[in-house]
Amino acid sequence: MEDRDKQSSLGRRTVLMAGAAALTAGCAGESTPRTVSAKAQPALDARNWASVRAQFSLTSSYAHFAAFMLAAHPAPVREAIAQYRDVLDSRPQDYGIGFYDLQRSDDSRKAIAGYIGVRPQEVALTDSTTMGLGLVYGGLRFKAGDEVVTTEHDFYSLHEALRLRAERDGVVVRKVRLYENPATASTEEIVRRLVRRITPRTRVLALTWVHSSTGVKLPMREISQAVKEINDRRDRGRRVLVVVDGVHGFAAENATMSDLGADVFITATHKWLFGPRGTGFVWAGADVWPMLQPTIPSFSRQAWTGTPGPLADLNTPGGYHSFENRWALPQAIAFHETIGKATVAERIRSQATQLKDGLAKLPNVRLVTPRSPELSAGVVCCAVNGMEPDAVVQQLLVKHGISAGSTPYRESFVRFGPSIVTSPDEVERAIKAMASLR
Repeated sequence: MEDRDKQSSLGRRTVLMAGAAALTAGCAGESTPRTVSAKAQPALDARNWASVRAQFSLTSSYAHFAAFMLAAHPAPVREAIAQYRDVLDSRPQDYGIGFYDLQRSDDSRKAIAGYIGVRPQEVALTDSTTMGLGLVYGGLRFKAGDEVVTTEHDFYSLHEALRLRAERDGVVVRKVRLYENPATASTEEIVRRLVRRITPRTRVLALTWVHSSTGVKLPMREISQAVKEINDRRDRGRRVLVVVDGVHGFAAENATMSDLGADVFITATHKWLFGPRGTGFVWAGADVWPMLQPTIPSFSRQAWTGTPGPLADLNTPGGYHSFENRWALPQAIAFHETIGKATVAERIRSQATQLKDGLAKLPNVRLVTPRSPELSAGVVCCAVNGMEPDAVVQQLLVKHGISAGSTPYRESFVRFGPSIVTSPDEVERAIKAMASLR
C-alpha cells in the first residue's frame, strides 16, 4: 500500500511539475496576461518625489502619515498583481493550478535576497510577520529549561508566540525593560540591560528592531557584537541566537543582514517597502536553519520528492496563498531600488527628524520617540496633554486632513510614519495641526 501511494504521488507530482516547467519557460498567445485596463499611470521619475507620490492611488484629501500600516501599492505592484490575478481568474491551469508556483516564488526569494544581501536559499516565504514569528518561535529546537530573553516593549504577536511555546514545553521567557523613558534611551543603557539578563541557560534574544509602541530603534549592531563576545566564550551548541522582528526597520533603514549582525530576521513587506499585502519572509543563516523545526508542511519540491534542498524551503508553509501578491514582490523591490535604498532611507529620516524637532518645541505635546536617528527610524510617537490618542487622531483627520494613528498598547500614543508618500510640506502641516490641539 505504501509503495502504491508513493507511485501515485509521484505520478501526480510529475504532471504538476511538468505544468510548472512549462510556465517557467513562459507562455505565449492566450496564456499571456492581458494588459491591465486602468487609467494610464504617469512614468516614474525616480529623482522627483512628486513623481514617486504619483505612482500611488492614495487620495489627495489628506496627508498619509499612517500609510505604512495597510500600505498602498505603487503602480508597478498594482499592475503585476492585477495581471497575475487576471490569469488566475481566467486560466488557472496556466499557473499549474497554483500547486507548484516554483519559478515565481523563486523570483520573489531572489529579489528579497538581493535586497537584504543574503543567498536566496536562506529565505523562507511567509504571509506576514506574525506568521514568521509563529514559525520561528514555535520551531526553534529548545530543551525544557532553556531561556528566551525578550523585552517589555515588543508587539503582542512576539509575546504571544513565546507564551504559547513556554506553555507547550517549559521554555522560560524573561522580559527586560530596556529604558524608563524612551525619549532619553541610550545605546549604552539598552545594551547593558540586555546583556546582564543573559544567563548560561539563555538560548535566544527575541527582539524587535523598531518598537512600534514608542518608535525606539534598537542598536542592533552593538547588541549583536555584545552577544558575539558572550558566544565566543561558549560551546557552539549553547550559543545565544539573536532573532529580530524587523518589520518597522525593513525598507525604512538602508541596512543588510550583515549590517545588523542578527541570526534570524522576520518581517512583512507591506509596510515601509509598500510591497504586496499578505507577504513576508524569514531569513536565517545556513548554520541556523538546522536549529528550526518546520511547523507547517511545505509544498516545496524537496518536500514532495524527499530530495535534499535548502532548509528554508522546508520552513516555507505550503498550501494555497495569495499568489498574485507573492509573485509581485520583485516589482515592489525593483520600484524601491529604482528610487535607491539610501535615498529612501534618507527621505524617511529627514522627515522624521523634521517632525520630531517640530513636535519637541510644542508646549502641548510630549515627544516619546528619541530625537537621535541612531535610536529611531520612521515611527514617531507622541502624546498631547489632556487628550486621548484616539481623539487626537480623529481631530487631525477631520479638522486638518492629516492621517495618523494610535498605538495599540496599554499605554497608547499618537503615531506618525513619514515615508515616500509624504513630504516636508505635509510634515509642517502636521506640526501646525498638533500645535492647535487642546
